[in-house]
Parts: sequence; C-alpha cells; structure tokens
Amino acid sequence: MNKSFGDIITEMVTMPNVKWDAVIEALNETLYMTVISTLFTFVFGLILGTLLFLTSKGTTKTSRIFYSIVSFIVNLFRAIPFIILILLLLPFTDILLGTISGPKGALPALIIGAAPFYARLVEIGMKEIDKGVIEAAVSMGASTWTVVTKVLLKESLPALVSGLTVTAIALVGSTAIAGVIGAGGLGNLAYLTGFTRNQNDVILVSTILILVIVFVIQFIGDILVKKIDKR
Repeated sequence: MNKSFGDIITEMVTMPNVKWDAVIEALNETLYMTVISTLFTFVFGLILGTLLFLTSKGTTKTSRIFYSIVSFIVNLFRAIPFIILILLLLPFTDILLGTISGPKGALPALIIGAAPFYARLVEIGMKEIDKGVIEAAVSMGASTWTVVTKVLLKESLPALVSGLTVTAIALVGSTAIAGVIGAGGLGNLAYLTGFTRNQNDVILVSTILILVIVFVIQFIGDILVKKIDKR
C-alpha cells in the first residue's frame, strides 16, 4: 500500500518499525566487516604498492615484466564492479572460509576489491617522495629493506594514512552493497527490512548510522594525518 507524504514523515519521526536490537546487531556486523577488511587491505595493499613502486623504477627486464604483471592484476581487480566481484569470488570464498553468507563470507571480496585500490594510493604516495632522499640513502649503501622501512614508509606515511582513510570509507560503502546480497550489516537491514517491507524509518536509521561511521573514520584519519605530517 502506498503511503502518503505525511505518513512517511510520521513514520520517520516516531520510528515504529525500528527494532533496536536488530539495528545494534547490524551495526556490529558492519563494523566487523569494515575493521577486518581495512586491516587486511592495509597489509596487502602496502605490500603491493611498495612492489609497484620499486619495480616501476627497475632497469632490468625481470623487474619490468614483474611490474607489468602486478600492474595488470591491480588494474583488473580495480575495474571489476564490487557486486560482480562478490559473485565471481563465491566459489573461492566457500573453499577458503566454508561459507558464502554473513559478514565473514563478505571479507574476501571486500579485501580483494579494496587492496588493489589502496596499492595504487601507496604507489602514488611513494612517488611523491623527494628523489634526492631516496638517492642519498642508496648512495650511503642502504639495502632495499632499509630504503623501504626507513625512507619510503617514513616519508610517505601521511599519504599512506590519508589513502587508508579514503579506502576505509569506500569499504563502508562496499559493506552496504554486500549486505544487499546476504552479508548482513546495515546494508542488509536497510534493504531486506527497510526497502522490501516499505519501512522508511529503518532505511533512515541505517543510513544515518552509515554516515556516522564514515564521518568518524574521516575525523580520525584527518587527526592522524595532521599529527604525522610535519611539513
């Protein structure tokens, strides 16, 4: 039955359909997916991005081939729409985790979808480092590991944190998409409970909570960047 505009406003104000225990459960599922996927994305994206940066400057045929392969894989996964990526990874997810549903089942797609994106941000951040600093470290006999840990990561840290903030916010949106196809979380609550049952107050609460998560992530990221960036 179609609702009048007045009915919709009244519903959003009084929130008769909102079951707060279900909202809290959905919020916890969204936070779980966001936090875990962000941590793994940071690790894998940092490794991939560093490899991209190092091999992009390589002079040997092997390094150029390696860069081309890694760059192609990164670009490939970045180009695949997230909802399609979830469907493509269902067999892999089932083998890896033994389930394709719930917050746990969404993690492989979230990580594989976000890590290449963050890897490019890492590469870009490292390319912004003054070449003289890197050349000075190399001329002093620093090993590749020392250059990475003492120069690349240290000098690009503000960019790495800023990029991770952007990636984490994108992951919040991805968890909402994953929720639509059964991963749980606020996206699942907004769609299955709110949209399919025409409960606008549930959609409103879910949307507000997602926005709060995004604002909190951005706020924390901005503070960290300001403290780290001494320029």
